[in-house]
Amino acid sequence: MLRPLRVCAGHGVCEEKGLKSNKRGGLDGLFTAKRFTFTMALAKSHQTHDFQTMSKDGTARVTAVLGPTNTGKTHLAVERFCAHSSGIMGFPLRLLAREVYDRVVAIKGPNEVALITGEEKIVPPGARWFLTTVESMPQDRDVAFVALDEAQLGADLERGHVFTDRLLNMRGREETMILGSESLKPLVRALVPSAEIITRPRFSTLEYAGTKKLTRLPPRSAVIGFSVDEIYAAAELIRRTQGGAAVVMGALSPRTRNAQVAMYQSGDVDFLVATDAIGMGLNMDVGHVAFANLSKFDGRRRRRLTVAEMAQIAGRAGRHHRNGTFGTVSGLNGDVEFSPDEIERIEDHRFRPIDHLMWRNSDLDFNCPADLLASLQHLPDQPGLRLTPDALDQQVLAILASDPTLSARRWSTAQTARLWEVCRLPDFLKRGPEFHAGFLMRIWSHLGDNGRIPSNWIAGELTRLDSVQGDIDTLSTRIAAARTWAFIANQAYWLDDPAHWAGRCMELEEKLSEALHRKLTERFVDRRTSLLRRAKAEFAEHLPVSVSDDGTVQVDGEDIGRLKGFTFQPDPSARHAERKALLSAAERQLSRELANRANRLASAPDRDFALHLESGAAVSILWAGEPVATLSKGKSALSPNIVPCAAIARLPQALRDMIISRLTTWLRTYVDSRLGRLRWVERTTQSPERPLVVRAILAALSEGLGLCERAYVATALPSLTPQDRNWLRQAGVTIGPLDIVMDALLKPQPATLRIALLCVARGRVMLPVPMAGLGLLDKPTPELAEGARMAGYRSFGDQMLRIDLLNRLSLELHRQRAGNAPFLPDAALSNRLGIGKATLDRVLRALGFRPMSSAGSDHWKWHGLQHKRPDPRPDNPAFDALRQIVRQ
Repeated sequence: MLRPLRVCAGHGVCEEKGLKSNKRGGLDGLFTAKRFTFTMALAKSHQTHDFQTMSKDGTARVTAVLGPTNTGKTHLAVERFCAHSSGIMGFPLRLLAREVYDRVVAIKGPNEVALITGEEKIVPPGARWFLTTVESMPQDRDVAFVALDEAQLGADLERGHVFTDRLLNMRGREETMILGSESLKPLVRALVPSAEIITRPRFSTLEYAGTKKLTRLPPRSAVIGFSVDEIYAAAELIRRTQGGAAVVMGALSPRTRNAQVAMYQSGDVDFLVATDAIGMGLNMDVGHVAFANLSKFDGRRRRRLTVAEMAQIAGRAGRHHRNGTFGTVSGLNGDVEFSPDEIERIEDHRFRPIDHLMWRNSDLDFNCPADLLASLQHLPDQPGLRLTPDALDQQVLAILASDPTLSARRWSTAQTARLWEVCRLPDFLKRGPEFHAGFLMRIWSHLGDNGRIPSNWIAGELTRLDSVQGDIDTLSTRIAAARTWAFIANQAYWLDDPAHWAGRCMELEEKLSEALHRKLTERFVDRRTSLLRRAKAEFAEHLPVSVSDDGTVQVDGEDIGRLKGFTFQPDPSARHAERKALLSAAERQLSRELANRANRLASAPDRDFALHLESGAAVSILWAGEPVATLSKGKSALSPNIVPCAAIARLPQALRDMIISRLTTWLRTYVDSRLGRLRWVERTTQSPERPLVVRAILAALSEGLGLCERAYVATALPSLTPQDRNWLRQAGVTIGPLDIVMDALLKPQPATLRIALLCVARGRVMLPVPMAGLGLLDKPTPELAEGARMAGYRSFGDQMLRIDLLNRLSLELHRQRAGNAPFLPDAALSNRLGIGKATLDRVLRALGFRPMSSAGSDHWKWHGLQHKRPDPRPDNPAFDALRQIVRQ
């Protein structure tokens, strides 16, 4: 006679002679006993439950183990699973199925255990224990034990009908176990009257901890978001303030998820950012669960979480006998708060009973697609069941069935069944029914008449996906596409050599998963901050510091900032306290590096320097592309002062003087190469060899850096002799009707430098520069108009004309007129310059022409220029000379 086996659930303590629990809490060996006694060590009470493999009437026993999270339900089911000679366990997530598969393989060995999900199938020939997703549970196998995990998901609008079907129809030969929330109890009683219901209290307490800032969360916290944007925002902020976070989302492949969880479990990071996927039995060392939001989009609408959903997620905090807390975080989505009633019900594990489960007919009519659709609409005949809304597979079936090419064909039962298989391909890419239906139509075009998907198609798609380049979203999309092809490869008879393609898909998914893990770690984990957060301040001072050739400053191999020119810019992601420690550690190395850089600057060739002439910014000098000094007003516009940057100003005096000397030499060479003629003008104004009137005109030109309004020197011009005028013309000076200008300085490079030097001399930031080669500006902005005037343009209404073009226009007009007789200006003049009639009229008036008074006449007459002398400026040296001329 076999004696009962007594096992302490959750601890793996076995009292049966000859049998021992292994280190992982499972049971080795085959069990043939008809009765097992499990002693549960509970947090608040001790209960002993007798599990019969068969009921009193000889039928297979059905047990519903219900309760909140952290009651050991799944652990109990795994022990019962391993105790039987064979079994199937269905899980809500691929990740959870994979986790339990690894545990059972360690107990039973890889040849005895199978894993079946949509994208992955590991089925050894002699496998007796099957771990699957609920959708993939094999329904044609006779096994001793069947377990359904998270059965309350039968109320889910999208997937609920699958859970309901398994709850009603999947049975083990000896035992069936239904695991779920206590809110499922009324429906279990109604739908499975023979089931024995066992409720289990939580091992530990769960308490509300209020709202905290994300930066104030305690270590070993999990932040829960319900969108990719929320997940990324939370993880990014934790990275900047706490050193980093692991990221867990349901869409991650098992490999990526396991790598992220391992990083969290090992303590490399103290925070976890996840979707509600962790509420489905993924067990981690979490002490506090913080909700970033209390509402989510469920595929149809945005709604507030139910209290049961809140509790399912919050219950991840605290494992076994260690208590946990839950709350919300502020700042990400405004203020999110639990209501007092929600808090009380979560803490007491009191939830409103589920009043219905979603149901869909499983006895389908495959006579044709129309009959199949009709059979999917059959109403349930049991209370507590509700017909599920059209799921995705049903929607795409309706779309495909309405296609003219399919609706017109004759259908066999096998063809309709195959079409339904195609429609049930999940939309991993989340593209919507219409787009997904188009992809499925292409698949059906190959499979319709017992065909195969061409190998060159899947080969091309896998090749296209075989790239680890791109950001997190790009890699996630590729993984989703790889999952699609993995699902296809795992369908019987869809491909030639499906095992080969399934292997290729698995290799691709693992490759992309590794790349995604690296990307997630690079983006959301700051090893430097995490390291220094754990290190003492005195330790940080002794960390090795290095500066690379590109200026990157590293402490213990981790980037802490960049040395740009002579300015150190700490990484902005470092918190203030950490930045202080990093700067302290880098200080002695940076001082040596700055001295080296000062010497390199002093010996650098001219090509390494440039002027920074960005509009709206101060005019500065760049060395190797980085600013090292700014220009300020000097003794003249051509000789501005050089003000070194703050970092250079803090250098020792000798280094500082050496740098300023080199910059001064370069700037003079640079200005002379473009405005050298103005140096000659400066010297000539001081030369007594030239007539005073010429020196006065040159002084005005010097102040305007090659440009002066004629009105300023109008009283001096009559004193110029023909020889003076000829000498000025040979010196490159043009005396125009409105301006006196050195034409060579209106070219783009000299004009830009002139604007910069004039802005510096007048204490201004750099003004915009007209586009090179542009002779006309149409409706310039006030800033551009001011810069254009400095560059050599004159305003005429809404348009501005370059002075050299204006001078040419004046000469042409004087050639056309015959003395003082009225004349009609050639229309080609305005067309050639691109100016309108209104602008041409303003130009003619400015040049001394007046329109004829007769109505409708377009003729003009020369009246001569009448310059109105502006008030002299006291700082203009030209006026001192002019006053002396007047006195003579």
